[in-house]
Amino acid sequence: MATSTLSKDAFGTAEVLKQLGIGTQNYGASTGLKHYQTKGPKIDSFSPVNGQLIGSVNTATAEDYEATLKTAEAAFKIWRDVPAPKRGEIVRQMGDQFRKFKDPLGKLVSFEMGKSLQEGLGEVQEMIDICDFAVGLSRQLYGLTMHSERPQHRMYEQYHPLGIVGIISAFNFPVAVWSWNAALAWVCGDVCVWKPSSKTPLCAIACQNIIVDVLKKNDVPEGVSCVLIGNPVGDLMNNDKRVPMVSFTGSTRIGRIVSSSVAQRFGKTILELGGNNAIIVSEHADLNMVLVGSVFGAVGTAGQRCTSTRRLIIHESIYDKTLNVLKSAYSQLKIGNPLDSNNHVGPLIDKKAVDDYLTAIVRAKEEGGKIVVDGGVVTGEGYESCCYVKPCIIEAKNEFHIVQEETFAPILYVMKYKTVEEAIAMQNGVPQGLSSSIFTGNMREMEMFLSASGSDCGIANVNIGTSGAEIGGAFGGEKETGGGRESGSDAWKAYMRRQTNTINYGTKLPLAQGINFNI
Repeated sequence: MATSTLSKDAFGTAEVLKQLGIGTQNYGASTGLKHYQTKGPKIDSFSPVNGQLIGSVNTATAEDYEATLKTAEAAFKIWRDVPAPKRGEIVRQMGDQFRKFKDPLGKLVSFEMGKSLQEGLGEVQEMIDICDFAVGLSRQLYGLTMHSERPQHRMYEQYHPLGIVGIISAFNFPVAVWSWNAALAWVCGDVCVWKPSSKTPLCAIACQNIIVDVLKKNDVPEGVSCVLIGNPVGDLMNNDKRVPMVSFTGSTRIGRIVSSSVAQRFGKTILELGGNNAIIVSEHADLNMVLVGSVFGAVGTAGQRCTSTRRLIIHESIYDKTLNVLKSAYSQLKIGNPLDSNNHVGPLIDKKAVDDYLTAIVRAKEEGGKIVVDGGVVTGEGYESCCYVKPCIIEAKNEFHIVQEETFAPILYVMKYKTVEEAIAMQNGVPQGLSSSIFTGNMREMEMFLSASGSDCGIANVNIGTSGAEIGGAFGGEKETGGGRESGSDAWKAYMRRQTNTINYGTKLPLAQGINFNI
């Protein structure tokens, strides 16, 4: 694998932060126009790109949380009565603001998280796209009408906003996942309280700063868009009956805690948890397409996507050929500053992620795995953050304990199969169920993979990789991935409560099921 560096000042840190209204010291509580001078423990945000301190944030305290929730409660009582198309118009204006600030926000996402500049800009584009989607949705919050069994009665269903939606997002998509939830929740009439990852707090502050003018221009009630930074906020939110819905993106381990806490108070959750995604490579596959889909899926965002490709299940007849193609491709990967478009692989988020990566490789070897492309930490000039690692390929068995787990790093496990039925069983033979893919030119195999007895994942693709998704479709998975859905399709229904209504426009009161009750 090749390495590539970029001058330390290429990012233009000071100018980008200035455009986004971020200083060296920031506060971790906002209800829209108001930013509170919080006094919680300080978080220093270091870029994994070069180890540079970008800025610091004083986190929110329990008192800040309480003040924010009271403001959000009051805002909901006003916001829910704003006509949905009007709410959509406000979200449209937010989308325009994200268009205006796409370049600086994309750079900040890249620099604070460590993903490539192209991916950072792409993440902001997802925010723009979901705002566009939400605008149309604001005129399509449809219910159903039903024929009543009683004469001169009409039945129908309608949807009402839930109230306060808590959004707990992860570092790997520091802005997009918030927007997937917030844009839909807002047009549904909900207000949002966002707890971003403490690893990428400045991106959240930037988003709030970007939409401030829209909130002010439209006299949006203070509290419709809130941000609270700091890990204790999550526990407070999960146990707060005033928050009927919590959307959590993160690990399966923490997801269990969130799910249990919210369920104890009969709240609702959207859970987007771990992925252990596989690509099946059929003997009928186009290997040129396989190469692009599997390499980007495995090394894009340094393997830190929930949809990253973790396993490659290859037909035995083309196994050696496929590995040779992969090894050749991996030897040409360039590792370095993600702001340099010549590089393919940026850094992991922090040194703990590097330790997890190294531990996974050791564990795979101990279980009998064979190294196909060796990994390791990249050192030297341009890699001072110590967060750059080499993408690794390991020949393994699906039943290895380490293969059954999700490691957020560029490690690809390869294994062989004989029949498509065996391959599908291997694909399904992990606790997670987010994304899956098959590369094949055989229609029978395609249809088997997409049938009820095929992939058990929330996302199943044919001749494209596991990584990446369009906002038009509902995003989420099954099993230990959580079962939640965000973004497009009818995911909006999760942010609303359904109500069945019956209207009697006659002069008599017949009872259902023909019951007689004479008094």
